[in-house]
Amino acid sequence: MKNVFTIAGAGCSAGLKKNCACGHGFTMAEILLSLTIIGVVAAITLPSLTGNINERTWNTQRKALYARFSQAIALMPSLNGYGTLTEESSSGADDGVDTAAETFITAGLSKVLKINNICDSEHLEDCGIPNKITPYSGDIISPFPKTFSELNPQITSVSGTNAITGDPYSYSQMNTKVAAFETANGESVALFYNKACLPDLKSPDHWNATQQRICANFIYDLNGQKGPNTMGKDIGFISVFYPTDSIVVAPYPYLHDAPSSTQVEAIKACTAQDSEYRLPNQEEASSLFVNRLLLGNYQTGWYWTSGINTTWNTSSVTGVVQSLATGGRFFLDRNSSIHVRCVKR
Repeated sequence: MKNVFTIAGAGCSAGLKKNCACGHGFTMAEILLSLTIIGVVAAITLPSLTGNINERTWNTQRKALYARFSQAIALMPSLNGYGTLTEESSSGADDGVDTAAETFITAGLSKVLKINNICDSEHLEDCGIPNKITPYSGDIISPFPKTFSELNPQITSVSGTNAITGDPYSYSQMNTKVAAFETANGESVALFYNKACLPDLKSPDHWNATQQRICANFIYDLNGQKGPNTMGKDIGFISVFYPTDSIVVAPYPYLHDAPSSTQVEAIKACTAQDSEYRLPNQEEASSLFVNRLLLGNYQTGWYWTSGINTTWNTSSVTGVVQSLATGGRFFLDRNSSIHVRCVKR
């Protein structure tokens, strides 16, 4: 008997039909059609699967970085006073000195955190800091901010009238240059530093400026210049407030504001956006102000925090509010309806 080979779809040969149990295979056209369908489905689902894997990886890295920074900051005796910061002797002179951020890294942070490389403001890319980043608004930020005032002009100079009390306020501080470093785990981190930061001012009858309380603000890139260099993905921020008994926060803000509401309803509005999100605490809301350039889409006005105050001279409990326009922190009747931006850790 001749050797007879059957291929899928050909069935049994004519000479063997009586001696074999014939199955029903697929024709070549059917196989090609099936492969085409599988390819189309894979093309549709693979980016989503890859995106989900990246999101989980970034989320894990983000939490690990926050944990390391929190532990490192806790080991530092004080966060203010590092380096030299002097103004130019006259307009146009080039004799000003600014070693604040670099000294904070070399003489402070590097003692409690493993750092592989340190770069000044003119060589940020040598530490993996991307020249272009994408905030939540979708607009490209380029070049990367090289001073605290480029990150947020209201940090170094702000004045106006308190919209709640009508009291005037004015504040200014010297600008500092950014410095950058690479961690032992491969993250690229840019540091914006305020060497004159102050302890928390808890008195409710003063304009409690975020500008005076922010000591260090880190913008990190989890994978250097590889991309996507996008806020909420590989780009994020960590803020440190108060020189002693420091509070370290790393809020992960929602893409856009929740509907304006009272403080109680704002809590519900956050979980309605996503069950993992909530109102920011006082320092997290202040961090949003410092890094508002990375938000891009925010309202110029007061935002709710989760904080409450029972010591103000009023018969009702008040809530703590944060201005993303001026940096002020104040107290407001909890039944007032203002802006809401939710975060998760």
